[in-house]
Amino acid sequence: MKSIIAKSEQIVTDRGETQPVRWALVSLSLSMLLSSLGTSIANVGLPTLAQAFNASFQNVQWVVLSYLLAITTLIVSVGRLGDVIGRRRLMLIGISLFTAASALCGIAPTLWLLIAARVMQGLGAAIMMALTIAMVGEAVPKDKTGSAMGLLGSMSAIGTALGPMLGGLLIAAFNWRAIFLINVPLGILTFVLAYRCLPVDRQSPKVNKPRFDTMGTLLLALTLAAYAFAMTLGRGNFGMLNNTLLLSSVFCAGLFVYVETKAISPLIQLTLFRNPVISAGFVMSALVTTVVMATLVVGPFYLSGALGLDAAGVGLVMSSGPIVAALTGAPAGRLVDRFGAHFMGIVGLIAMALGAIVLPMLSTSLGMAGYICPLSVITAGYALFQAANNTAVMTDIRPDQRGVISGLLGLSRNLGLITGASAMGAVFAVGSAVADMTTARSDAVIFGMRMTFAVATVLIILALAVATGSRALTKRSLLAKEIS
Repeated sequence: MKSIIAKSEQIVTDRGETQPVRWALVSLSLSMLLSSLGTSIANVGLPTLAQAFNASFQNVQWVVLSYLLAITTLIVSVGRLGDVIGRRRLMLIGISLFTAASALCGIAPTLWLLIAARVMQGLGAAIMMALTIAMVGEAVPKDKTGSAMGLLGSMSAIGTALGPMLGGLLIAAFNWRAIFLINVPLGILTFVLAYRCLPVDRQSPKVNKPRFDTMGTLLLALTLAAYAFAMTLGRGNFGMLNNTLLLSSVFCAGLFVYVETKAISPLIQLTLFRNPVISAGFVMSALVTTVVMATLVVGPFYLSGALGLDAAGVGLVMSSGPIVAALTGAPAGRLVDRFGAHFMGIVGLIAMALGAIVLPMLSTSLGMAGYICPLSVITAGYALFQAANNTAVMTDIRPDQRGVISGLLGLSRNLGLITGASAMGAVFAVGSAVADMTTARSDAVIFGMRMTFAVATVLIILALAVATGSRALTKRSLLAKEIS
């Protein structure tokens, strides 16, 4: 971290004191770690929770889904709220909310109170996710933005990789409550660091201070909630309820766009999407995370059904992806600072495409090693793309728009994850041509895997086309400005 931020660089806190910039980055890194840890650590506890509350798996899975749905639904709105009332102030509220909700999760006497506390925890995580990236522009010098984005990407991957292992250890040593209570001391530490080290909010004149778009916020939340429920209910099997929810999300989205064109102080300035770098960044992020989710959804079935690995072997292979992301995030950020966001973003996408093409072929001939190597290439490419894309989108953004743009980046990733879990899982099921994946023959699983990663390759190629097209549009726009 010392290589990212020079020791001599200082920021001013709200108490008028100067603090080294690296401590602000530490507090942001811990915020990113906690929010990602909150996602992954609960998964390993689902069987234990089902026994503790004598509940079905369908009910217990809402402990995970409620957290993800809260983040997806609210991340843009809280990002914009940070632009309006002050990002540092809202970040402290978010950390406090996350910490308090973690304590409530740990003492919840019933499953539904636990799920309600997870919704509250998801709101805190949405604030932390949205504002962590937004505050990089205030806490880190511009020429080090890529390195900071890479570090935050590493912390997110570390939280994802650490969750299952830490959760398993805590449940074995104590009980399921420990997987939530562990966040309390970590949250307190994060709050203290953020309070002492994050830069003071800039005070804007009351006359020019933007208002919060309540109607736009409500419509966007309804749109995202309807879409998220449509994609998650029924485990990818679209029924009447799923179709109704999907149509409702389309209707609400259209109504949201109409309201935003009339609003005095809109939640999202629709003119932002005229910027090809920003609009392309959102599209590419959604496409790429859809592919990443395919490895998480399809991987376990393939490793057990086609390669014959037991649960321990599946867990070992699956953990290689997050570990690679954790190790490559910070170096990827430094490469972005050195060679430029656009170029390194293209390199990352090409690496992902090569990994997606090779993975189904090598894994069938080389077994576990043939799966881990291409998966590592895909993950390293994703880490490089994410650092480059976040840097490209967040660079040169007006200070009063950083929160909502960061929220939109987080939203695009979450929508990709939700869509990938549903759509790519459905592609795998269709390719395997079986109703129950646990009883599928190995040749059916292999064919389903090949079809899934053929679709994944197409999505990455589409992302490459978007990247190339946005670059051409940007150059054309700059040339037109010079001529005029």
